[in-house]
Amino acid sequence: MRRDPGRGAADHEEGGRPVTQPSAKGAAVGRGIGIGLMYGLWKPRVLGAWRVPAAGPVILAVNHAHNIDGPMLMGTAPRPVHFLIKKEAFVGPLGPFLEGIGQVKVDRDSTDRNAIGNALAVLEHGGVLGIFPEGTRGEGDFASLRAGLAYFAVRSGAPIVPVAVLGSSERPGRLIKALPPLRSRVDVVFGDAFDAGDGSGRRTRKALDDATVRIQERLTAHLKNARRLTGR
Repeated sequence: MRRDPGRGAADHEEGGRPVTQPSAKGAAVGRGIGIGLMYGLWKPRVLGAWRVPAAGPVILAVNHAHNIDGPMLMGTAPRPVHFLIKKEAFVGPLGPFLEGIGQVKVDRDSTDRNAIGNALAVLEHGGVLGIFPEGTRGEGDFASLRAGLAYFAVRSGAPIVPVAVLGSSERPGRLIKALPPLRSRVDVVFGDAFDAGDGSGRRTRKALDDATVRIQERLTAHLKNARRLTGR
């Protein structure tokens, strides 16, 4: 019997722990909410969305300069996205909400095997995994990458699509300083999909380090091109 990708049932184990596949149906609901909010509050300009494969596993590697970058991508990507989100965001009623829309909670201060298993389950079931490869919000320039992106890409074999979100942190809003000005333009630029591995399938430390170097080169080049295209 084929599994229902929207049920979120325990599918396998990662490191001896049961892994629960994040809800695909929930991510689709989250995409609908993101579309309503992002297009309702701002003016996203989306370039190259056709570069995201229409089906099958894919990793979206997104620069991270502002808190709305994740929701902005959820509302502009052509497919529902399961983001790896720091556990600190899962507080109060926001926690059940994020889990309900298929997002993946991760402890950034440890090797979170449960999060690793859940993220791999997204890819194993042909879903879209969203990752901020810099690990935290910063300059959004892909200057410092963590090895997690390379691990997921090499282990799953899923292609990476680089994404640049530009304009979200240029200036604060007049009414809410923590957000970009309402109805301002935010550019979301999708790049060409690429494979991070060398084709050998190896997951040694050296293989992952080499993959991280290749990824950083591609992401940095995409960001430079996105800035040229958008004039930002």
